[in-house]
Amino acid sequence: MLDPKTIEIVQSTVPVLKEHSKEIGKRFYELLFAKEPDLYNMFNQTNQKRGIQQEALGYAVYAAGEHITNLEAIKPVIERISQKHRAIGVKAEQYPVVGETLLQAVKDVLGDAATDEIIEAWGKAYGYIADAFINLEKNLEEETKSQPGGWHGYRSFYVDKKVDESDNITSFYLKPADGKGIASYKAGQYLTLKATIPGEKYTHIRHYSLSESPGKPYYRISVKREDAHDDSPDGIVSNYLHNQVKVGEQLEFSAPAGDFVLDHSELPVVLISGGIGITPVFSMLNTLVETQSTRQVTFVHGATNSKTHAFKEYVAELAENQENVTSFICYSSPNKEDRMGHDFDKEGIIDREVLTSTVSSKESLFYLCGSIPFMESILNILVKWGVSRENIHYEAFSPLALFEEE
Repeated sequence: MLDPKTIEIVQSTVPVLKEHSKEIGKRFYELLFAKEPDLYNMFNQTNQKRGIQQEALGYAVYAAGEHITNLEAIKPVIERISQKHRAIGVKAEQYPVVGETLLQAVKDVLGDAATDEIIEAWGKAYGYIADAFINLEKNLEEETKSQPGGWHGYRSFYVDKKVDESDNITSFYLKPADGKGIASYKAGQYLTLKATIPGEKYTHIRHYSLSESPGKPYYRISVKREDAHDDSPDGIVSNYLHNQVKVGEQLEFSAPAGDFVLDHSELPVVLISGGIGITPVFSMLNTLVETQSTRQVTFVHGATNSKTHAFKEYVAELAENQENVTSFICYSSPNKEDRMGHDFDKEGIIDREVLTSTVSSKESLFYLCGSIPFMESILNILVKWGVSRENIHYEAFSPLALFEEE
């Protein structure tokens, strides 16, 4: 445990680090990649360019400092990061260089304000926090390897088939190249791809939610092709998968990971998704149906229109044939062919009226997935409606979701 003086210094300086968190994150990665250029192969360079990774790092640092005497308070953050670290293969021996680099970044950004006493205190705090991550990630690694069909590191899978789910979403059915068994997973978890793409200097790592229920002899991921728009270029990995990877080709994946998983209580379940955020909640829906759960399930999805709406017919069929499943679909920009009451239920976005009129009980478990603005909006609607924050779970397709409640 840390000594009282160290705790006092860390907690008293948290506001300063919070104020400069973005600059510290940016400087940290500049220094880290200069020291260890091989780490370009581990980090998502798109998130680096957009500043998301830097912001996530800064948030994690000051959140840990804020709760240094009770890391249990940020257990969800620690577990989420540890799951990502296990999936991409972060090693215990990498933590010291990260710590040294982080302290250097703090000194570079804060200048004379970062006294030797402050740096020493944060060095001790970092060591304490790093030990928590290392121990948790070691346990996760051991659990992953020891389970039936489990493995360490990356394993080769071949694409058994590709299925178009919409104009811009394709499912990839993956089977192990070695023909051996595969690890099971929990509905909501993801696979981590390490892609070696022709013409790219570094490998690219991406997390893709498993879109099928567990228990199959294959894995399925459903990937949205990210096309160029505004100032964003084409998605490097998604376009590679859609346009270059053929049936029969092999890809490298680490074992399933993630803490966004279906709770097996008896409470009703509300699955809320936007766009490609449908993938993990669709796995949850399939799991509830296939296990013949009697829980009330409400599936609420927002898409642009029928051309971008994945799994449309399947969900409609479930809602029609399963007494405990209801579905509500919003299209923000319906096509002229899309019919209200047939293809979708409301033109516009998922708002308070949709949720309060569709969800039968606030005493439900809510699972959200989509863009960060989408989930911030839904989270605020639910909290203002009176839903317990403990009953709201989410998955964000970014290093760390920085949700702001109004």
